[in-house]
Amino acid sequence: MTTRPSAKRRIAILGSTGSIGRSALSVVEAHADRLEVVGLAAGSNANLLAGQIVQTRPRVAAMATPHALDTVRAHLAGAPQPRLLAGAEGLVAVATHPDVDILLCASSGTAALEAVLAAIEAGKTIALANKEVLVMAGAIVTAAAERKGVAILPVDSEHNAIHQCLHGRSHAEINRLILTASGGPFRSHSAAELKKVGPEDALRHPTWRMGRKITIDSATLMNKGLEVIEARWLFGVGPRQIDVVIHPQSVVHSMVELRDGSIIAQLGPTDMRLPIQYAFSYPERWTSGLPLLDLARCGQLDFAAPDHKRFPCLGLAYRALGGDSSLPVVLNSANEVAVAAFLGGQLSFLSIVEVIECTMDANDAGNVTTLDDVRRVDRWAREFAQALIRDYN
Repeated sequence: MTTRPSAKRRIAILGSTGSIGRSALSVVEAHADRLEVVGLAAGSNANLLAGQIVQTRPRVAAMATPHALDTVRAHLAGAPQPRLLAGAEGLVAVATHPDVDILLCASSGTAALEAVLAAIEAGKTIALANKEVLVMAGAIVTAAAERKGVAILPVDSEHNAIHQCLHGRSHAEINRLILTASGGPFRSHSAAELKKVGPEDALRHPTWRMGRKITIDSATLMNKGLEVIEARWLFGVGPRQIDVVIHPQSVVHSMVELRDGSIIAQLGPTDMRLPIQYAFSYPERWTSGLPLLDLARCGQLDFAAPDHKRFPCLGLAYRALGGDSSLPVVLNSANEVAVAAFLGGQLSFLSIVEVIECTMDANDAGNVTTLDDVRRVDRWAREFAQALIRDYN
């Protein structure tokens, strides 16, 4: 990032109408003297994006489809308008605008992968809140970032916590990374009870308020599995150096165990504005104005090993990380299809893992080395998983 310490940091946000994007804009508003919005991109929520454009006055904005973009134009009739684009071209234009210093990738799914790589090529700092980018193309993305000297700053609360714990430490000091997981809404459910749960049950997360897909991933522990894969690429460690512990209170966001056995933890309230601000301000620390963590009122903090038998998605993620580089792509793609089918009432909760595992078993793509490879395996895995789901019905 090339900004001077006294200059405003100029932000572009992919996924500005989602929960992370909205939180990011509240951070920008709280630090209007330090941060400025240059670009916004959203999927289908044209009404909200139009309001965000009026509020932040970016130079460029994008929507997923031309139809959604027409709705934005209609809302902005008679008002100043940024450059407006649609589709993949729009994402890249927002991500690579010459005035952007930091790109926050907060969109869900894989649509932003090309835009992130384009932003890296353009020398932008990447604040990453999208799991799919590193799960599907971790080697490609991190190699590009290293070649261009671009920082990837994690926004996920767990990886952000690890980044904070590792600040100023040598990589050789790391013994293992310990990701904490709330355990989701079903951490105390028996196997028999899990057979009966439906989408509305799974969407009742005990501590975090997130989008529907990531909330289901939390219920299956796939979210934590995807974070294991992310951690491998963000921090350059092997699968055996990444552990997961269940921590229902979600006060400790993650930990690092050092070579001498010391464990460094990052604690904080469950508010995504904190890791977002950290990524925007790094390496500085800014006052947040948010409620502080009251340790005296936290009470007991519990930690337990995850139950791989009741929640096998976590084990599938470790399997994917230890296999050919196409396997994490298959894991992610099959999971997206299975979760969508569960939310649509086409699949039971326990069948999510069955679809993912069967798709992984059928994969013979070997290693992926290019973005075209990733897209090809992604298409195959989605089609295979969808065919499996049709057989369930």
